[in-house]
Amino acid sequence: SFLSSSFVQLCLLAIRKTRTLAVPLGGCFLVNAPLNCLTMPGGDDISDRIDAFLLDLRLGRLQSSYEVARGTMLIMRKLISQCRWGCAGELLERIRVEGKKLVSAHPSETAVANIVRRVLKIVRDEYASALKGDKAGSDVGSELHVLFSGGAETDYSKPVPNLKASVIEVINEHLSDLEGSADNIASQALEHIHSDEVIMTFGKSTTVHAFLKGAARKRKFHVIVIESGPSYQGQVMAKKLSDAGIETTLATDSAIFALMSRVNTVIIGTHTVMADGGLKALNGVHALALAAKHHSVPVIVCAALFKLSPHFPCSYDQDTFNKIVSPHDVMSFSEGDRVSKVQIQNAVFDYVPPDLVSLFISNGGGNAPSYVYRLLSEMYHVDDQDI
Repeated sequence: SFLSSSFVQLCLLAIRKTRTLAVPLGGCFLVNAPLNCLTMPGGDDISDRIDAFLLDLRLGRLQSSYEVARGTMLIMRKLISQCRWGCAGELLERIRVEGKKLVSAHPSETAVANIVRRVLKIVRDEYASALKGDKAGSDVGSELHVLFSGGAETDYSKPVPNLKASVIEVINEHLSDLEGSADNIASQALEHIHSDEVIMTFGKSTTVHAFLKGAARKRKFHVIVIESGPSYQGQVMAKKLSDAGIETTLATDSAIFALMSRVNTVIIGTHTVMADGGLKALNGVHALALAAKHHSVPVIVCAALFKLSPHFPCSYDQDTFNKIVSPHDVMSFSEGDRVSKVQIQNAVFDYVPPDLVSLFISNGGGNAPSYVYRLLSEMYHVDDQDI
């Protein structure tokens, strides 16, 4: 009662803008530490942006791994540019904290964690380059230094001028590479697809679609699309290829083995490339790869580098590795008497061992599964495997 209404309104406005907690004490307001360091100048709050992205992840509004990866990269860029931090150590910790929130929203979506790890690696590299005075930096040199120094930890508490600008510049470059990853993969199509070949693919993949369209500009070939039940996304893929002027045949999942003897090459996409060179791909791809191996047909996987994961598959941790969705597509709930007597698990993903994969084609070129370990060492820092 002893405070004027205008003063109270001013304090409430300050609380709203600075995210601090004000407590009345002895006729005055005691202001505690900020509740959230993510407040941006002008009242714009990045936490709202993160919450909106988390909601999109939980509700499945982001349909492709590319959309998830791009959205995560934009969040990380805004976080670095707007969050208050004084040294690289504080920035790394802030990225980890917000990265854990993003990963927990959709654990099976590995693109989120991969982008967070990549951003952490960028911060570490730019910090090390700034300390050395070498703007270009060298991943190989830094790895050899760690190897021969016995893995000595770097002190990230030293202030570095212009670190924010250099980190954002590199992130912008990676964002451009991310946006052009499908085109870079498609530009390699003529090296792997020849005239009058029969190509088999599985389900719907934006990257594979671009890859096949890239080859169709100069080559004439036939594509067999497996419809990938129970989602039947292969029907959409077949329609797109047919509209692009590519001779296309749609086949059921059960016809894979019978048709494989006529196929020259299997070209598929994947959700994630695991650390051992195996795949976390759509359910049914494992059966396709086994049929291809039986008939000695090469399996080519088109996957951008952001799909590389440093984790290995865990058979006992299906909640993290896999994604279980409603069994309604397998057996309708209208069949109540049957549903009550059975237990149905509709898994989205399959694990494909690396010995069933012939070649990976990424925006960085073609590599064998045995080379994945080297790509991982270039993409991520060893301390960031567990965010």
